[in-house]
Amino acid sequence: MAKKKMRAAAPVKRDNEQATLSEALDNEVLLKLQAAKKEMTAKIEAEEAERQAKIQRERKEREKNKSFAELLEEYGDSGSKY
Repeated sequence: MAKKKMRAAAPVKRDNEQATLSEALDNEVLLKLQAAKKEMTAKIEAEEAERQAKIQRERKEREKNKSFAELLEEYGDSGSKY
């Protein structure tokens, strides 16, 4: 049996004058896409800030609700004496 030769895919020819995506899109569409990107970025940053604030609030609440035994265990005799 004869072996079949694998043919390499023909390389894609590209013109030097090929339009970029921003040139192909209308300015109005491009502006809408940029505005959507800014909006999504702002939303993600706001969610991250809210998550960090929630973590901080939970940490403070746990610290506030610790019993004397838990505080003594955590800090021991390292506190200053008055």
